[in-house]
Amino acid sequence: MTEQSIPMIDLFAGCGGMTSGFVAAEGYQPVMAVEWDLHAAATYAANFGEDHMRWADIATIPNDEVPPADLIIGGPPCQGFSALGAQDVHDPRNKLWQEYIRFVRHAAPKVFVIENVDRFLASGEFALLESEARPGGLLEEYVLTVALLLAADFGVPQRRKRAIVIGSRIGEIPVPAPTHARSGDLPRWHSVRDVLTGLPEHPTRTTLPLSRVEVFGTEVPGRFKSEDLHIGRNPTPLSLRRYRAVPPGGGRFDLPYELMPRCWQEKKTGTTDVMGRMRWDEPSLTIRTEFYKPEKGRYLHPQWEPGDDGHRVDRPITHLEAARLQTFDDTFEWCGTKIQVAKQIGNAVPPMLAKALAQHIKPYLTGVESTRSRCALCPE
Repeated sequence: MTEQSIPMIDLFAGCGGMTSGFVAAEGYQPVMAVEWDLHAAATYAANFGEDHMRWADIATIPNDEVPPADLIIGGPPCQGFSALGAQDVHDPRNKLWQEYIRFVRHAAPKVFVIENVDRFLASGEFALLESEARPGGLLEEYVLTVALLLAADFGVPQRRKRAIVIGSRIGEIPVPAPTHARSGDLPRWHSVRDVLTGLPEHPTRTTLPLSRVEVFGTEVPGRFKSEDLHIGRNPTPLSLRRYRAVPPGGGRFDLPYELMPRCWQEKKTGTTDVMGRMRWDEPSLTIRTEFYKPEKGRYLHPQWEPGDDGHRVDRPITHLEAARLQTFDDTFEWCGTKIQVAKQIGNAVPPMLAKALAQHIKPYLTGVESTRSRCALCPE
């Protein structure tokens, strides 16, 4: 650790999307990361080192093993809050934010950052979190700033809304200002075209290489490089006919009646983005954990031209394309099966959004005026 580095703990670290952004902002040094999922922890270790990664249930880590740090980051599991889940207020995963608070109490950071789904801000758990920042609460030293950020506003080619809570005991830290916009004076939102152009339209593999690596004393699939993740599927002829019928921005309602499964034939309303196709010149919608299934969202490749002879790419996006839309660098390495890697990609905080937060927070932690680094996707 250098003399000027900011010691940082990443809780519920996943594969390391948030750490990736903070490390890219320079000046931050991870001193501990905690993740219970073996393959996500292995991916983190492959990119940032095994020495400080704790593959464990956060509740099993004793207080005396929590190191001091100037910053804690992380996103407690969101399934209990997510609109896609059962929204069970008694879901035990909702209580994991209390473990986050325990780490804050013992590491005594100057600043902490919590990331979660947008519905978190309307949850009872968030109300309890706010109450802990009042006089007499466990976080009474901290001033909270709450924001709902759109990832596209910070250089991510994806319309992904995330709740951000910044807690500070060194003075209030305001909401970061957008760096990009749909229109106006700021640089334009980045599009699907910006990150998918140049990749082969037709992947030659449907499986990951048969390689394994030892981590935490056990073997896991990996380490996979970016080119290993450009893998396709083997859709049925019926699926291909469905894909071909969907234009950019379209979805299941564009299918001819005879190509609809019975449940869609009988349901005339509802979600419009399933079996959807991306648009080249817009950000994607949220990349979730099953992006390789078009029936789960707008995940079809954007290339589509009208007419019987129009040039079309009739497949869902690959793992590599999803990772790029999440703004993972091609140098990032991955561990796990296809399904496990997809889960890591979809659950991650986009590194470019994390980097924007890191750049915004740094001057408050160091007392030095920030110099914003160039957006990796923007032209010189």
